[in-house]
Amino acid sequence: MKKSHPIRRVVLASAATVSGVVLLLSLKPASAPNAQAAGAAPQQTAGAQASPQGGTAATGTASGTIDGNVAQTQYGNVQVRLTVANGKITKAEAIQAPKGGTSDQKTALSIPKLTQETVAAQSAQIDAVSGATYTSNGYKQSLQSALDKMKASAGASQGGGSGSSSSGRSGSSSGAASGAAQAKTVTGRVAQTQYGPVQVRITVANGKITKADAVQAPKGGLSDQKTALAIPKLNQEAVAAGNARIDSVSGATYTSGGYKQSLQSALDQAGG
Repeated sequence: MKKSHPIRRVVLASAATVSGVVLLLSLKPASAPNAQAAGAAPQQTAGAQASPQGGTAATGTASGTIDGNVAQTQYGNVQVRLTVANGKITKAEAIQAPKGGTSDQKTALSIPKLTQETVAAQSAQIDAVSGATYTSNGYKQSLQSALDKMKASAGASQGGGSGSSSSGRSGSSSGAASGAAQAKTVTGRVAQTQYGPVQVRITVANGKITKADAVQAPKGGLSDQKTALAIPKLNQEAVAAGNARIDSVSGATYTSGGYKQSLQSALDQAGG
């Protein structure tokens, strides 16, 4: 029995060693998945941060450019481009304008003023630049068409919104639409005079003339002086009177007569 005692100790020691090795091997696979799970967590966090950035990019499309229709004038084409952000004009420019000869000087004189007034007024109700009547009128025509496109685009965007927001804005939107429907711009027929054609454009709101201007008037030689003298007065009287029963300007009888004819035809079209 004494001789077998050391052998028993060796057997027990070997069994303990084997058990320890088995335990160590069984612990290694358990620790590996934990390490992988810890590594996966930062990747999921990065994905969550990326999604708000994508949303911001999608909503940052409130601005854009709109080109008006080309307006034909006696000296060349005029076309206006608007840059719009959140429903407001932030920039206006003429991508086409009369050029060559004296037209270069008139374009350089008028376009910067017209674009500046456009941004300030946020409408086509801007004054023509003295000495560049045709360019000014062509500019306003193209500008009005660009504004019409802008309104149509805004209306389409509002219509595609959610039901709750559409119903919440229905009152104000319908009120704005009715106000816009009451105001309209009408161009009278061309009246031929001894010194050249005269054509009048009026803006009418609630049955009253709010603005009048001549898109055509006699020019050349003394006609330039008479037109510069008569047209502003006739425009002012047309707005004040609200009809075509206005006095002729002394020294510009033919121009005054043609103006009143074209004004009356514009009023007939407007229903006034």
